[in-house]
Amino acid sequence: MTGLTRTILKAPAHVWWYLTELMGDTAYAKYVAHLQAHHPGAPVPTEREYWRARYAAQDANPGARCC
Repeated sequence: MTGLTRTILKAPAHVWWYLTELMGDTAYAKYVAHLQAHHPGAPVPTEREYWRARYAAQDANPGARCC
């Protein structure tokens, strides 16, 4: 397999990774991993609780965003 063929075959996986990162699809899993690594005794919120808290924090402190 040539380098170009390998690159073409890997492109969809790279695009998928970029889109899931951009849209925040992996944010909850990363948060849970962070909690388990750095705060082992802390309770892990459900995914629903996580997103509610995240959106509440964004609404309370909008910072620099377009909308």
